[in-house]
Amino acid sequence: MAGFKEFDQYDALGLAQLIAAGQVTPLELLEESIARTEKVNSRINAVIRPMYDISRKRGGEAFSGPFAGVPFLLKDLVASYAGVEMSSGSRFFKGFVPAQDSEYVRRFKQAGLNIFGKTNTPEFGITPSTEPELTGPSRNPWDPLRSPGGSSGGASAAVAAGIVPMASASDGGGSIRIPAACCGLFGLKPTRGRVPSGPEQADGWFGFIAEHVISRSVRDSAHMLDALQGNYPGQLLRTAPPADSYASALEKKPKKLRIAYSTDPALGESLHPDCKQGVLETVKLLEGMGHVCEEVKLPIQREEFIYAYSVLICAEMAATVAEGERLMGKTAKAADFEARTWALAKLGKSFSAGDVAKAMWTLDQFSRQWMTFFEPYDALLTSTLGDLPIHVGGLRPTAQELIELKALAYLPIGFIAKQKDFVLKAGRRIYNYCSQTIPANVTGQPSMSVPLHWNAQNIPVGMMFTGRWGEEDVLFNLAAQLEQAKPWFDRRAPIHAAQV
Repeated sequence: MAGFKEFDQYDALGLAQLIAAGQVTPLELLEESIARTEKVNSRINAVIRPMYDISRKRGGEAFSGPFAGVPFLLKDLVASYAGVEMSSGSRFFKGFVPAQDSEYVRRFKQAGLNIFGKTNTPEFGITPSTEPELTGPSRNPWDPLRSPGGSSGGASAAVAAGIVPMASASDGGGSIRIPAACCGLFGLKPTRGRVPSGPEQADGWFGFIAEHVISRSVRDSAHMLDALQGNYPGQLLRTAPPADSYASALEKKPKKLRIAYSTDPALGESLHPDCKQGVLETVKLLEGMGHVCEEVKLPIQREEFIYAYSVLICAEMAATVAEGERLMGKTAKAADFEARTWALAKLGKSFSAGDVAKAMWTLDQFSRQWMTFFEPYDALLTSTLGDLPIHVGGLRPTAQELIELKALAYLPIGFIAKQKDFVLKAGRRIYNYCSQTIPANVTGQPSMSVPLHWNAQNIPVGMMFTGRWGEEDVLFNLAAQLEQAKPWFDRRAPIHAAQV
């Protein structure tokens, strides 16, 4: 066995190379990750569904692929693993067991990963903090009073705490990049359609969701995207394959990039000073590397965007509840869901088809304006978040909001006020927090959070780079440069398996 401390010296590819060289077996690495889970999980609540018996059985088999034999964790949302419960953070879906693997999970297995557990997620992934009532809050290894982000918060907490070097994640409004930023990790949201969804589940959130991983190293993310990308029969949205592998993009000679940057609060009302400082320091770093940086004002109509996006998420929740009734064979009621989720679903049912179509038109028009603005630039730099990692409970409904949400749950659909102010008010704190991430979900562009800044209290502050549609290779090449110029791999959170 490579040893407890040596485990942390390797990323997922490094562990796979140890296996290939015969220096360690898949079972030995699996037991190391399981032992690490048992040591720290009570403090961070990252892994909510152990799959130890399944993974131990697989660990004795022959693995192939770039990550052959490496232990791995799967987010308990969207990613269906045949025969294993997927509750999606919801009481209503407790006991739901998919009959087949999703394409995403099938490709993880093809890449050689040994999945030994599922990670915590908020109910249906709708909040950027992982605090489901079903399984309890996850906590940030850098500060257990803070959230590791969401909705891939369990994944980010597990990687930051040294349980695994890489874990699965998905992103419909920032849910890869937000937790990566909160936990000092690397997280790239691919171009829409790059990683296939299905075959059973629809393309969620009107196509806004992209699936990939959160990792410690850039190269793990690049090699994993090589393994995940590519079309298959029945795929609805097909993206042209890259001209070369993403792994090769890491080795290419850097080009001089034109990078826009902004400290605008975007969808929020303010930007935390530490976030602004991180952007300005990153600009200096980029210019020192030879890139050209230009400050810009972001072309976004805040209120109009938030309302349209909120209408679509409410519509999605209404459809999710209806689909849940079909899958679970029972009628949904308010007590089956968290108050916010049920209220969103009720609002979704109150909107007309015309309301939803108008919201889509609004965001389509935003996307056209945004992409036109973006065309002269190779990338856009902002902070990933509008604030520091939120404290656990910081985004929960207040007492007054809870009263309003619960009251809404019992009103007939015809009496629900479809007032713009209600929708805007309901998500104000959330949009202020994840103020930068959502536009790339709407446009479908690739976007990554890079761990380039920690504040004076040793709290991670992620920096986000958004690229042109289909140009993950440009982002990976830039990330490799940044990783070399300002390394983060050896930084350790205070709560870490090697220190317990």
